[in-house]
Amino acid sequence: MRRAIRNKLRIISLGLFLIALLLIVRLYFVQIVNGQEYSLRAERQYISSSQELYDRGSIFFTRKDGTLLSAAGLATGFTLAMNPSLIRDPETTYTKLASFMELDKEAFMTSAAKTTDPYEVLARRVPEEVGRAIEEAKVVGIQVERERWRSYPAGTGAAQSIGFVAYGSGEDNVLKGRTGMERYYDEVLSRGATGLFGNFFAELFANLDSVVVDAKTAREADVITSIDPVIQEKLDQVLKRVNDQYGSIETGGIIMDPKTGEIIALDTYPSFDASDFKNGDPAHFGNPLVEHRYEFGSIVKALTMASGLDSGVVVPESTYTDTGCITLNTRPICNFDKKARGVVPMQEVLSQSLNVGSAHIATKVGHERFRAYFKKLGMGEETGIDLPSEIPGDLHNIETSPRDVEYATAAFGQGIAQTPVQMIKALGALANHGAVVTPHLVTAKRFDSGVKKELAWGSPEQVFTPDATEKTTRMLVKVVDTKLADGSLKIPEMSVAAKTGTAQIAAAGGKYSENLYFHSFFGYFPAYDARYIILLYTRQPQGVQYASETLTHPFMELTHFLINYYAIPPDRAPVAS
Repeated sequence: MRRAIRNKLRIISLGLFLIALLLIVRLYFVQIVNGQEYSLRAERQYISSSQELYDRGSIFFTRKDGTLLSAAGLATGFTLAMNPSLIRDPETTYTKLASFMELDKEAFMTSAAKTTDPYEVLARRVPEEVGRAIEEAKVVGIQVERERWRSYPAGTGAAQSIGFVAYGSGEDNVLKGRTGMERYYDEVLSRGATGLFGNFFAELFANLDSVVVDAKTAREADVITSIDPVIQEKLDQVLKRVNDQYGSIETGGIIMDPKTGEIIALDTYPSFDASDFKNGDPAHFGNPLVEHRYEFGSIVKALTMASGLDSGVVVPESTYTDTGCITLNTRPICNFDKKARGVVPMQEVLSQSLNVGSAHIATKVGHERFRAYFKKLGMGEETGIDLPSEIPGDLHNIETSPRDVEYATAAFGQGIAQTPVQMIKALGALANHGAVVTPHLVTAKRFDSGVKKELAWGSPEQVFTPDATEKTTRMLVKVVDTKLADGSLKIPEMSVAAKTGTAQIAAAGGKYSENLYFHSFFGYFPAYDARYIILLYTRQPQGVQYASETLTHPFMELTHFLINYYAIPPDRAPVAS
């Protein structure tokens, strides 16, 4: 009997303990985790309760030391409104308000004349200090309401990838993510209508759930990106300068960790200011890095070389007879200058960017095997990057045609088209010992509890053998050390692998323009254990023909900046002078 009583007391004590623990946890979330939010909403209800305070999760940049900086967040201020029926002297009221902030007098007087309307909005997004000053002035007929809106501190930085929230039209007239990560992660960033004022126990268990099993709240979190704001700002400066200098239609770039697929900077220019997108050009709201395909030209030769080395049909010492031009299926294939080089080794295919040499490798690899390499690299499909509206690459010419000429042109990057993200994914295999990874921006979700959930982006897929990519890398390093700007840009302490690309732009009737070009440049370093891969391009630059003229120095500028910023140690000893 006594044992039964003791057991009951133990059960009751355990129950009381659990209730106390739940209350403590609840207080923690109310006072610590959501304290500021409750304070704002309490103030909102005290001043005015006409509508729910806007809420949405944040998007963060990540500095090299792990510090998070806001890329998309919430700004707080006030809405200024009036009740015209209470305004006895509109002129005096206007004068009082004008002493605190700029107001359109004509619009104010028009609103003040609507005496049958109890609520007229005079201004939104009024700064904190101004709103508080007006509230303290207690102007009759004037009220301030707590307001919160979406803010983009980086402005134009990665704006096409961060995106923006906006109202739609028709049945879709709701405020939600419309472009970029705002759209891709809209379900994660959106917040429920009941917000913090929901059922006590429902909230309590929801919060516990985020701490313990992370299930119900998996749809509501902040997102943390791998974008470094310092690198992003530097990339934006370089892209703008190139575009302005050469009068290009568009200039873009991506910097990625080839081992993980984490993108630390990406953008195109021209773009728009996400914090003021309503005044931006809608033509720039889309993201060319995933929505536009381009023929990248000679940077593809590096992949062709790796395919030849991996399949064993050539070795670095292999030679061929370069005649300057060859004819395949009645169509001429020529080097950029149409000059013959005679008997040359494989190195010259990359060093001199020889189209005939690339066609020679593709022919030896064979149609089926050559096509298989490019498809395994992901060049004909979407990458799976966490950005909306991605389109697949185009390998149509080598998927449907049995002719040698289509494979020859594909070998030097013409006749096939990829998005910039697809291109850096494929080229990343050279920097990652033959394995391709999934490019991505978001590395983790962070819940209100502070718990972070790291995101998994799949395992690398081996396409080339490490031996084939090491040999290709050695050849690309030699390009930088001896051919790029005649070797004057070589970094003695750091091995850098790189290749330029100049592609003709397709015109009407299946022909190529004689004077319009697409320039590209890619490279990675330290070459044999790469930390970063960079892809740059500029579309239709004016007054120049070759990518070596437009993108070589921007690439090297970014390379030096990354080496210094991340303090990347040298991987080779400088040669004594």
